[in-house]
Amino acid sequence: MAALQKLPQHGRLMLLCFLLAVLCEARAWQMHYSVPEEIDKDSFVGDIAKDLGLEPLVLAERGVRIISRGRTQLFALNLRSGSLVTADRIDREELCAQSVRCLVNFNILLEDKLSIYSVEVEITDINDNAPRFGVEELELKISETTTPGFRIPLKSAHDADVGENTLQKYELNPNDHFSLDLVLEHSLDREEKAFHHLILVALDGGSPIRSGTSRIRVTVLDANDNAPVFTQPEYRVSVPESMPIGTRILTVTATDADEGYNAQVAYFQEKNLGETSKVFELESTSGDIIITKSLDYEDAKVHEIDIEAQDGPGLLTRTKVIVTVLDVNDNAPEFYVTSATSSIPEDSPPGTIIALFNVHDRDSGQNAFITCSLPENLPFKLEGSVDNYHRLVTTRTLDREQFSSYNITVTAKDGGKPSLSTDAHILLQVADINDNPPTFPHMSYSAYIPENNPRGASIISVVAHDPDSEDNGHVTYSLIEDTLHGAPLSSYISINSDTGILYALCSFDYEQFQDLQLWLTAWDSGNPPLSSNVSISIFVLDQNDNAPEILYPTLPTDGSTGVELAPRSAEPGYLVTKVVAVDRDSGQNAWLSYHLLKASEPGLFQVGLHTGEVRTARALLDRDALKQSLVVAVQDHGQPPLSATVTLTVAIADSIPDVLADLGSLEAPRDSQASDLTLYLVVAVAAVSCVFLAFVIVLLALRLRRWHASRLLQAAGGGLLGAPASASQFVGVDGVRAFLQTYSHEVSLTAGSRESHVIFPQPNYADTLLSQESCGKKDFLSAAPQSLLEEKGEETFSQVNSLHNILTSYSRLPGHQSGGSGQRLRPERLAVLPPAQGQRAWALPGGAAHGRGAHSAGPAGQRRAQAEPGGGGAGPWPAPSLGHRHAHCGHC
Repeated sequence: MAALQKLPQHGRLMLLCFLLAVLCEARAWQMHYSVPEEIDKDSFVGDIAKDLGLEPLVLAERGVRIISRGRTQLFALNLRSGSLVTADRIDREELCAQSVRCLVNFNILLEDKLSIYSVEVEITDINDNAPRFGVEELELKISETTTPGFRIPLKSAHDADVGENTLQKYELNPNDHFSLDLVLEHSLDREEKAFHHLILVALDGGSPIRSGTSRIRVTVLDANDNAPVFTQPEYRVSVPESMPIGTRILTVTATDADEGYNAQVAYFQEKNLGETSKVFELESTSGDIIITKSLDYEDAKVHEIDIEAQDGPGLLTRTKVIVTVLDVNDNAPEFYVTSATSSIPEDSPPGTIIALFNVHDRDSGQNAFITCSLPENLPFKLEGSVDNYHRLVTTRTLDREQFSSYNITVTAKDGGKPSLSTDAHILLQVADINDNPPTFPHMSYSAYIPENNPRGASIISVVAHDPDSEDNGHVTYSLIEDTLHGAPLSSYISINSDTGILYALCSFDYEQFQDLQLWLTAWDSGNPPLSSNVSISIFVLDQNDNAPEILYPTLPTDGSTGVELAPRSAEPGYLVTKVVAVDRDSGQNAWLSYHLLKASEPGLFQVGLHTGEVRTARALLDRDALKQSLVVAVQDHGQPPLSATVTLTVAIADSIPDVLADLGSLEAPRDSQASDLTLYLVVAVAAVSCVFLAFVIVLLALRLRRWHASRLLQAAGGGLLGAPASASQFVGVDGVRAFLQTYSHEVSLTAGSRESHVIFPQPNYADTLLSQESCGKKDFLSAAPQSLLEEKGEETFSQVNSLHNILTSYSRLPGHQSGGSGQRLRPERLAVLPPAQGQRAWALPGGAAHGRGAHSAGPAGQRRAQAEPGGGGAGPWPAPSLGHRHAHCGHC
């Protein structure tokens, strides 16, 4: 202040003007707005941008914002429009309570100039609150003895609004007993109306007017001005005498117009000296009358009960209950069995008495009328007698096998309503007699047993049933004696007499017999015993117990192997021979298949799977060995399969001389174990070669010398002429028809040569069969001219002896045998046939005509070679055109 005084006069005036301007500016920048409560969010309050003198677009740039003082922000700035809007719904009553004016102050900051502007918003009241009472329902209690004019104070209502919107007046709905001040105007009667319901209304002065209500419930308190009253002046009830103890028969009820303690009614039974007080009991609180002792119509038909009803303060009233006892059918009939039989024979005649009994009912009249009955479908009936006695008798002959016992139920029923009944049970056993023979479930039986079964093996169990009991139903079994294949049946089959199981006493052979037929007898043990028979067929099942038997080629006893011939010109599929086998089993066990197990030249031969035919698989080549060994297996289809094998030797040659020249190749190789023999063998081969060369030179010289003699033999007909051979037919030793093979042989022996030739001509020639008589050692040249024999006998005999020696050596070779019979070629079987017209003489081994073979699978007809009488040879047989040729050597 001292500084201010030191300023000059005009300075002080300027300072005062500045302060006044600042104050005016501050006052001018305080903005005031008014907004009603409860408006929606974002509602317009004022135009801040306009009041600040700013454009709405620059508010954001200048950083205009509201500064709050820690309270909830009620307003917000809309920077796009520059308006002040509400941030949420505003409740004036919540914000300012009962204040007359509700002002909200806050500041607005301009951040660019750090200017602060004060804003004041007044929240104006609207009539949004109705008057409210403290309680929605007011309960008042007034005694019915209260005098009129009695005033009752009431609680006031509250209105949250202010001014004219607050509470202005009260109203009470029209009522005859109360006014607005709740003053009793008339006397109350609780029994007439115990409750009065009033509605008190509080009204405010707003627009529109709002109101609040409160319900007033006036309860009229009771006064004991009424005594209990029974619902009936007198109670009557009818009770059957069979009513059980503890049953409620009646409930007496008394009502009191008062309430509470004044209306609490209790019941009491007046005591007397009669039986009634002992028979019935009265519940004091509920009024229930309960039976405490059994009623008896014969003792008392009516009971009278005096009952009192009393309320809490002591007012009481009386009534009477009359109980009428009704007679009911409470007794069931009773049985008294006088006599009863526990068992009778099943052959007892109809009318046999089973039991005698009496039935009694303690009731009287219709309740004592009794009827007795039996269940249906029983072979019994009831026969009435005097004084309610009844007899139980049979109606037909009984059958123990159908029913061994009867549990007979006799029902006695009285005539009451409802009727009562009693059941009596009589157990009757039916004694058995032997009236049924044993029976088999089937007319006949079939059993199967595999062959080779062990001795004692069970075959079948046969059971017969006898419906009788004990000894009459005990069944024993036996076999009816018979013979089978000349032996008694008991040597084959036995039976267990108790179980009926049949056992095998021997091991059966399916190949011996396939089935057995026998009869079995079943006996019971009754007196007299009864029996029945049944037939049993036992079939022996085949087992694969027989290996296949090879019929062709047969195996000789000396261990040699048959030889089959196949020409080198044979085409693929050429039939070389056929393996024939049989199996003594049957079915699958006898179904045979043939397989080639081993061959010295794989792929050269093949065996038919089911025919056993050995055929060439390809054409024969020059490089193929002369001797081919085949091992053929024959196998059945049993489980497990059985098999047999046979070894075949096939000689590949176009002529018999080729075979004879190469016989050495068929010898089995000798076992050389010493390495030092090699040198000796080489020396031996060289020596033999030299001897052979010399032999050839000598042979050529002899051939030139005797060429002339051979020409003479041919001209004179004294040479050995060939004869057509007959078809060779083989018959097995078991009599089956043998496999037919056709061969053509031509053996030539000339006087001018020491070599023998076995020639295979075209198939239109046939073999010549020689009889055993023609196989003599010296008579085989008897057909030659005597002159020739005398002149050239020595030379000719030497030729024959040479052939004889060669054939003898050939037959002794191991593994060389006939393909048909497996017999060796004997030189004494050689015979010279007489010449035919224009033919040369032929010499054949005898075994070629007498070999045996197996049956053929082909349908070709078979022939047996026949020797002509006199032993001079066999007649010619036309040969079929078969492409295979065999050479056979064997015994007669």
